[in-house]
Amino acid sequence: MTTEIQSNDTSPSAISKMFKSIGLLRESPIAIFGLSLILFWVILAILAPILPLYDPNAPLEPFKAPLADARDGGLYWLGTDHKGRDILSRVSFGAQQVLVWATTATAVAYIVGMLMGVVAGYLGGWWDEIISFISNVLLSFPVIVLYIIIITYLGATGFNIVLAVTFASAPGIMRIVRGLVLDLRTRDYIFAAQTRGESSLYIMLVELLPNARGPLIVDACLRLGYTTITIAMLGYLGLGLPPPQPTGAKMNAETQPLGSFAGHMAVVPAAAISSLVLGFNLLADGLREISMKD
Repeated sequence: MTTEIQSNDTSPSAISKMFKSIGLLRESPIAIFGLSLILFWVILAILAPILPLYDPNAPLEPFKAPLADARDGGLYWLGTDHKGRDILSRVSFGAQQVLVWATTATAVAYIVGMLMGVVAGYLGGWWDEIISFISNVLLSFPVIVLYIIIITYLGATGFNIVLAVTFASAPGIMRIVRGLVLDLRTRDYIFAAQTRGESSLYIMLVELLPNARGPLIVDACLRLGYTTITIAMLGYLGLGLPPPQPTGAKMNAETQPLGSFAGHMAVVPAAAISSLVLGFNLLADGLREISMKD
């Protein structure tokens, strides 16, 4: 008589779990509100090229207040800056840059961090010692110093920002994944996969990582917010995305010498960055709340 060993337990499939998680979002007003903030900026960024907006770098009329009339009969909904550029247009196109590079940098950091963590946690031994040592070395650097060193040495480009975020974030992600894997590797379905003769690579990528996704999704939302702040901070220091790409922090930096004339020119981009980060944080809090109920 043969006995078939299943690779997983009797829990629902990954697809049904995904739909269940989406449905559970309705149980958390915090998550819904956070997701709404994020979707607002995502939709605005996607539609920016087709919306009737001014060229974000075109000098029009300087120091126009919000809702001021434009010479062409239009309206400056959020006013213009000291160079006459439309603030609404710059915020909308700036959202594109921030969302693309923040998502890319976080995704790359997670890929690297998860691979490091699952290898260290599952294989153990000298793999664990080497990966943990590298992570501890990187974590010993102050994050801001690490960013400045990498961007200053390699140059202020989107690719180098992704590289800097990966170096700074991957070690922390590795520690989270390693801790989860150390617990998951003792589960019955891992022993079942080993008994079937599955390779270590298969067990790590198919059996371990998918079952560690819960805490990682919450952490990813938080890290998207952190990365958005990082891009803003680098832009304010002149180490962010190169011109003429508009970003909220770069807009804030340009208004600093203007003093009291800055007004709406400083508030609008700062509010845009804050609302996006708030959306990520609230979504993470909502997901954590849902996971505790489940």
